[in-house]
Amino acid sequence: MVSPTTCHRSMFAISRRASSDTSGLKKRFSEILPAAVEEVVETRKVVGDEVLGTCTVDQAYGGMRGVSCMIYETSLLDPEEGIRFRGYSIPELQEKLPHAEGGQEPLPEGLLWLLLTGELPTEAQTTALSKELAERSALPAHVTELIRNFPKGMHPMTQFSMAIMGCQTESKFAKAYHDGVHKREYWNYWYEDTMDIIAKLPQIAGLIYRCSFHDGKCHDYDASRDYGSNMATMMGKAGQFEDLMRLYLVIHSDHEGGNVSAHTSHLVGSALSDPYLTLAASMNGLAGPLHGLANQEVLRWLKEFSKELTPEQMSDKSKLAEMCHATLNSGKVIPGYGHAVLRKTDPRYTCQREFALKHLPNDPMFQLVGTMYEIVPDILEGLGKVKNPYPNVDAHSGVLLQYYDVTEEDFYTVMFGVSRALGVLPMSVWSRALGLPLERPKSWTTGAIREKFADKFK
Repeated sequence: MVSPTTCHRSMFAISRRASSDTSGLKKRFSEILPAAVEEVVETRKVVGDEVLGTCTVDQAYGGMRGVSCMIYETSLLDPEEGIRFRGYSIPELQEKLPHAEGGQEPLPEGLLWLLLTGELPTEAQTTALSKELAERSALPAHVTELIRNFPKGMHPMTQFSMAIMGCQTESKFAKAYHDGVHKREYWNYWYEDTMDIIAKLPQIAGLIYRCSFHDGKCHDYDASRDYGSNMATMMGKAGQFEDLMRLYLVIHSDHEGGNVSAHTSHLVGSALSDPYLTLAASMNGLAGPLHGLANQEVLRWLKEFSKELTPEQMSDKSKLAEMCHATLNSGKVIPGYGHAVLRKTDPRYTCQREFALKHLPNDPMFQLVGTMYEIVPDILEGLGKVKNPYPNVDAHSGVLLQYYDVTEEDFYTVMFGVSRALGVLPMSVWSRALGLPLERPKSWTTGAIREKFADKFK
């Protein structure tokens, strides 16, 4: 296994080699930048509340937060209730979706059926879907060879995206489109690709994990096991971890359409890039530190935090509160708290906490997370400017993975990616079935905005 330090040194070396500015272009860019930034700041200050078409100037500059402009059928995020998958909350999914024999958590293939149809599957339908995914799971030989020959130290998410792209040689949609299929039939071939790639993801992820961090030996897909169980065993983690993997894959699958990975899949799919290309693009968005890396940041913070504590102080609320205030006073945030949409505790956090209470109640890191849950919201509320002081999904997941000895943090986003595919690909099938068009929003320049509201700047 190549250490993160080695990877960082390699990246730094590349950065040093690429820093030459013999043309003077970079220098000139740095010279004009301050005035351009000041122009944007002034524009937002003067006309931030003015409307451009259907959104305000501030929303256009601010990442389109709160702009309602997408159709996304498979899930909806409510600020108070949290995520609902086809109308069902996470607790309802835990109760109503079929479980594996001896398992307590919902089966991911049951969720896949629900997202595609809007209907809760029977146990027989879920079992049949498990079998079908097994039948579709074989990797092309060149993709297996590709993964085994990736350079040591390549980030697992880079490998994951490239392996998905490698499978694109199997795209039934790409072939059908080339052959002139009628657009009313797009969804049919898109569906076939969707099911094929979803079936292949556990083996892609498992092989990346085993080759990057272990001995390179990975179990074949086992038709007698369900989707989550296969994912766990391919990682070499059979046992209780299988039920955690079922829960993990369900709760991380979909989060309505506005997040980066879902929005990317919606956009790229609208260009009729086939599901393999669409999912790879989605995964490249998920790899960003502001999206799929959040649970790693939480875990690293908790581990650094705990280094300064004696075992007795791990449950000392006054000491923990003092250290949280120190973190905030240093200009940093407490990771794992807050959400762009939610205004209450994330239900995905709650179900992971319930899992931990059942299976690892005495784990010191879980107990630290639980104590933080009792004190951090009050601390953040006391600041008077935090819209949501409650924990989100990332506040918990890393601690659970560590407990089951999945300590390779760079792999966490790959696991997230397998789950997110279960959400975004069913919606992309619906996009083709409904004939949703190419996405093409209208953009503005700062100069055009200032010209439109010229009277405000006099």
